Amino acid sequence: MGRFDGSTRSLRAKLEAVTPYLNERQRRILYGAEARQLGHGGIAAVARAAGVSKGCVSRGLAELDADAEPDGRVRRPGAGRPALTDRDPGLVPALLELVEDSTQGDPMKPLTWTTKSLRRLADELAAQGRKVGRDTVAALLKAAGFSLRGNARVLAGSHHPDRDAQFEHLNATVADFLQSGDPVISVDTKKKEQIGLFARPGREWAPPDTPVKVLDHDFPSRASGTAIPYGIYDLGRNTGFVVVGTDHDTAAFAVASLRRWWTEEGRAAYPHARRLLITADGGGSNSSRAKAWKANLAVLATETGLEISVCHLPPGTSKWNRVEHRLFSFVSLNWRAHPLTSYETVLNLISATTTRTGLTVTARLDTGSYPTGIEISEQHAAALTIRPADFHGEWNYTIPPQPGIPDVPLHPPGPRSHPRHAHTFGATLATHPLLTGLERHDLDELTADVRDRLDTLPPEQRPRHRKMTTENIIWAAVLDQRGLSRSLTAYLFRTGENQMRALIKQVRPHLEELGHHPEPIPARLIDPSDLANYVMHATAADRERESTH
Repeated sequence: MGRFDGSTRSLRAKLEAVTPYLNERQRRILYGAEARQLGHGGIAAVARAAGVSKGCVSRGLAELDADAEPDGRVRRPGAGRPALTDRDPGLVPALLELVEDSTQGDPMKPLTWTTKSLRRLADELAAQGRKVGRDTVAALLKAAGFSLRGNARVLAGSHHPDRDAQFEHLNATVADFLQSGDPVISVDTKKKEQIGLFARPGREWAPPDTPVKVLDHDFPSRASGTAIPYGIYDLGRNTGFVVVGTDHDTAAFAVASLRRWWTEEGRAAYPHARRLLITADGGGSNSSRAKAWKANLAVLATETGLEISVCHLPPGTSKWNRVEHRLFSFVSLNWRAHPLTSYETVLNLISATTTRTGLTVTARLDTGSYPTGIEISEQHAAALTIRPADFHGEWNYTIPPQPGIPDVPLHPPGPRSHPRHAHTFGATLATHPLLTGLERHDLDELTADVRDRLDTLPPEQRPRHRKMTTENIIWAAVLDQRGLSRSLTAYLFRTGENQMRALIKQVRPHLEELGHHPEPIPARLIDPSDLANYVMHATAADRERESTH
């Protein structure tokens, strides 16, 4: 063991505690004082303890021996490495030229099609004979006013000449409806989300060393399903209603979501309403050009007795849709960093969304089948009454109630319409009046009454199913009362017969206690083909009778 090895550890601890508070010259003086106290070999010992060169300690000892008065300087005049910009005046112009060339997009410049990282800029400068590090590049860019930034999404994809005029028309229409106490809703479909252990953007506070482990790749094949949130924002009440679909984002799904909002919330909130205003984007499932959207709205208007007016946002302005920044933006904030592992998780995260301004959100699951490819014939479209506004009637129109209009097809034409394909039927066919024995309005009222009774039960006694909503289970019990076989009921709702039997057993007593004892279906239905043929033939017979009268 060397002469100073025993005291080096204590000296190192003392220097580490003191030197952070000293400038460069003060540290040298301290090193020199410690070396003088240790005597012969002290310079080397202090250098080891402080982690500096022996020359640094020697200079401190020399300054201490000189006994000079402090003059406020840390270094002697001319000491220190000269700045790179002083040694190479062309460095900054060369750096700025690289960045500006990349920004301007000149295809002949070196960094036009590459990432402008600090390392790449430093490498390109080195290729010019200017050796400079990444930190220096960052400091030079900051000094020149550059900063890290992303893209600003402010430029519309298209600018229709009547864009501003359409916004003025839309705002005036909204103000008129709100002033008269009529409901105004903003609607849109949020981006589809995969159900599973997939990474979610964003961060949230969590205990240390407890990261949420998710799959390393977001392959759709690993998803257990797809969530399609259709949002409805009520401007007058500052409330949100989100229906999460599991099939396709179609016009039928969009209008089914509107029907559900009206049944569960709108009708009670606006008991005296005779008209409804919908503001929507110009594309997607509620496209201004989609005949299926207008045909389904006509059915909804007839069912509810509401005169439905629609104002579409002009092209390229979907970001200003109220539902986007009044509802969906807060939903995205609430479920950031949360893997959407199940539909129940999606519903819970959506319904837990609130804001300081009082926003509340209701979330519902819709496992119904909404096949794509459904076509509205020219004859069907011609039979609809659609009143276009004087200003841009393709964007602004009103659909009144109109009894006797054709039914919207439940499935697309062609081979896929064969009854063996369950995905073309589902909950939509299950609520047909021919099967339930009830008109849609009466079925909705009965469903609401049974749901209220089920909500009073303890959670463990309520019927629950991963793929079926409470409404689906109630409808299945109604069909069971009508004598439809459990196998066909399970087929309609795409679940197992044993599961369906258990669910019906929980709900049917509540229907009977409410006095609902319907007549059986006046037909013998054995398989899905019988089911489809019964509905189609009975519907055709009704139309034929109406035409003769």
